[in-house]
Amino acid sequence: MTIQSFDELFLSTGMTFQSLSEDFLIGRSTIAHIVQETCVVIWKILQPIEMPEPTEEMWLDIAATFFSTTNFPNCMGTYDGKHVRIECPALSGSRFFNYKNFFSIVLLALADANLNFIVVDVGAYGREGDSFIFKRSNLGIRLRRETLNLPVDRELPNTNEPRLPFVIVGDEAFALDKHLMRPFPGNNLTREKRTFNYRLSRARRCVECAFGVLCNKWRILHTPILTSPDKATHIVKAVCVLHNFVRKRDGYNFKDQFFQHDLESISSESSHQNITNATTVRQKFTEYFNNEGRVAWQDRIVH
Repeated sequence: MTIQSFDELFLSTGMTFQSLSEDFLIGRSTIAHIVQETCVVIWKILQPIEMPEPTEEMWLDIAATFFSTTNFPNCMGTYDGKHVRIECPALSGSRFFNYKNFFSIVLLALADANLNFIVVDVGAYGREGDSFIFKRSNLGIRLRRETLNLPVDRELPNTNEPRLPFVIVGDEAFALDKHLMRPFPGNNLTREKRTFNYRLSRARRCVECAFGVLCNKWRILHTPILTSPDKATHIVKAVCVLHNFVRKRDGYNFKDQFFQHDLESISSESSHQNITNATTVRQKFTEYFNNEGRVAWQDRIVH
């Protein structure tokens, strides 16, 4: 084996630096340095290729795939957080100690319907909530400022309703926003609201599945990362971009012919008024899922 194998074994099997040191008869600190430098280079080189900033056309492609696979229109991705286990950092107090009772850094990710990561935010303290981290993240800030090359609002399929904004889908940990849909809270919900929650959950499973594929491919995430939080952040970012690299070449087949768009008609002027109130946007999606956008099998699941 060559020195390059250190990185592969470390990321794909979760072997410790000590085990690698004993197998290759090279100092533990040398191996740690090689892995660290390689992860930094992987992210620097692959991120612009495998995880670039989305353009308007890319958002439309993502939304078309979501509608084709999950029946959720105007969806730009699903968002969620994952706690990545680390060893207790020295003199860190309780900053990295999460509600699951272990030390971690947080990986927040926006995933598409093909289980690729569109955007990742890595390195927040484990004790911080997903919503708080999202508000401070580059994605959260730019989403509120609408500086993400978002497509213009458009009507939902088969409707003549006012145009709705493109949204990302999250769970109940996130705050409702006109560009971020979350479930209706509570247990005593109407059938219409339960239907919305189910349809939203069906789309949101994409990010959960992406995390599952990520962890099973790069098994370093199955064990505590025995480095400082800063170094662990570089490792997590590297496996996220490698996840995209592998999936786009091995995990599924692109069928671009199924996701072509009439960009001219989407961006053309309309007499309909845009809806910008977050509560109203969610209500319009709810009405759509119970009427024009209803699918036959949802009644067998929503009771």
